[in-house]
Amino acid sequence: MKKNSFASPENKELLANRYQLKKLIGKGGMGEVFLADDVLLGGTPVAIKFLSQTVANPKVQARFNREALLSAALSQKSIHIVRAYDYGVSQNGKAFYVMEYLSGKSLKDLIPVPLPIFLTLARQICLGLQCAHQGVSMDGKIYPLVHRDIKPANIIVIPDPILGQLVKIFDFGIAKFLNSAKQLNTKGFHGTLPYCSPEQLDGEELDSRSDIYSLGVMMFEMLTGQKPWQPETDYFGAWYKAHLFEKPRAIADVNPYIKIPQQLDDLIMACLQKKPEQRPQNVGKILQVLVNIEKSLQTTTVTSLKTKSPALSSLVPGHSEKITNTYGEIVWPENKPIGEIVFPRLIDTAKGSMVSLWLMLPEQEINKRTDTKRYNQFIFITSPHPMLLWLTVLYNQPLGAKWLPCYLDMQNTQNIKLVTTLAANKSYPLIFFTLESPHNCTKILTSTIAPSQRQKLKTWVQQTQQLPSSSQAQASKQLLKQKYKQMQPQILQHLESQIKVVV
Repeated sequence: MKKNSFASPENKELLANRYQLKKLIGKGGMGEVFLADDVLLGGTPVAIKFLSQTVANPKVQARFNREALLSAALSQKSIHIVRAYDYGVSQNGKAFYVMEYLSGKSLKDLIPVPLPIFLTLARQICLGLQCAHQGVSMDGKIYPLVHRDIKPANIIVIPDPILGQLVKIFDFGIAKFLNSAKQLNTKGFHGTLPYCSPEQLDGEELDSRSDIYSLGVMMFEMLTGQKPWQPETDYFGAWYKAHLFEKPRAIADVNPYIKIPQQLDDLIMACLQKKPEQRPQNVGKILQVLVNIEKSLQTTTVTSLKTKSPALSSLVPGHSEKITNTYGEIVWPENKPIGEIVFPRLIDTAKGSMVSLWLMLPEQEINKRTDTKRYNQFIFITSPHPMLLWLTVLYNQPLGAKWLPCYLDMQNTQNIKLVTTLAANKSYPLIFFTLESPHNCTKILTSTIAPSQRQKLKTWVQQTQQLPSSSQAQASKQLLKQKYKQMQPQILQHLESQIKVVV
C-alpha cells in the first residue's frame, strides 16, 4: 500500500498552506489524528484528523462539506463539544478536520468510575448531546445533529479550573459522513458495534434516540467496566443478535459490589430499550433524572447532620462532644474504603455550610484521644499545578502525634467551594468513626483556624481562579509531600512544648 505523503510527520510541506504536521497521536476506525502547528497563528498547536474515507466522488465531497460545516457550527455552541476550526481535503483526497488540541484523558482509560464522578461526567456528556440534538441554524433552517458513534473513546476528560473535570465529545458529524460515503461505494456498514443501536444495525434512518441508546451502553460501562452484553464473538452477527434480541445484563449481576440508586438503574435500562419509542425521548429527560439523583445524594449525605439536637456549628472549640443519638445517625460513606483514612467533606448545619474532616481509627485510639491538642496548617503552591495541603495534627501523651494531611487539587470546582467555605468559618469539626464494625461515629472534636490562615485561604482561592489550566497535579502533590516531611520535626517540637496549653 502506497504511503500517503500527508501521513508522515517528516513531511515539511504545509497542509492547506498553514498546518505543519508534527506527529501521529491517535488512530482508530475513523482515521488518524496528528498533532500539528498552525503557522498562521504563531505555531499554535492543533489536532488534525484525517478521515479514512476518500472524497474523490463529487457526491461524497458535497456530503463532507455539509457535515463539516454543520459540525464546525455546532462546536461553537457548547463547551462540551470539541471545537472544530477548519476542514478540507488533502492533495491525496483525504478529508480532514482541524480541531483544538486538548491535553487530557480518554474516558475509555478512566472507566469504571465512582458514582459521584459518573454523575459529573454523564451530566456533561448529556449537555453536549442535548446541544447537538437541538441542532444548528443554517440558511434559515434548523439541522439537528446525531452523533452516531457515542462511545468512551470519543469522550475526552480534561482538567478545568471551573468545573474540575471538563468533558468534551469528539467527532460530531464524522460518523454520518463516513457511513454515507462507504454505503455509496461499497454498501458497507460503519460504526462501533458494541455501542450501536438496533435501528442503526438495521440500516434505518437515525434520530437522537439512537444516541440515547449508545449513551445507555456507555453509562453501563462507566459504572461497571463492562458492556451490557457479552457475545461470543465481536463479529457483526453476534452484536446484531445481542442488540436486537438479547436483554442487557443487570448492573448488580455484573458488579455486585457497587450500589447505585434505583432511579439511575432504571434510567440506564430505559436507555437500552430495543425500540426507540420505549427509551427516554430526549436527552433533557435524562439530564433531569441525573440532576435529581445528584440532589438526592447530597441531601442524604447531610440529612443526619441537620439539627435535631445541637448542630455541628454549635460545638465549642476545644471541647470534645460525645455523640448523641442524632450524631449516631451519621454514617460512613459507601464510596469510601474501610481503613485508617481521612478526607474532607462539605456539610450543612443549622447555621449554614461548613467543612468537616471525616476519619476512621481503631476505637481504642479514639477513646484515648478524648483530650488532645489540635493543630492545623495550610500550604499552597501554584506551580506546576495549583495544589493545597491542609494539615491537621492531633497530639497527646503517650500516643504522640496523629498526622492527618489532605491534598486538594485547586483546579477541582468542588475543592474550590470547599476551601472557600473553610475560609468563611472559624473552625471545623473532626468526625471520628470506628475502624471496627459497624463503623459507628463516636466522637466529634473541633479545630480552630487562625484569622491569618483564613485570609490566606481566601487569597489562594482568588489566585487559583486566575491561573491557566494545568494537568500536572501529581507533580505538585509530590512537592507538597516533600515540604510536609521537612516541616514535621518543627511541628512536633512546637506541639511538645505546648502540650500543657489548652487549645
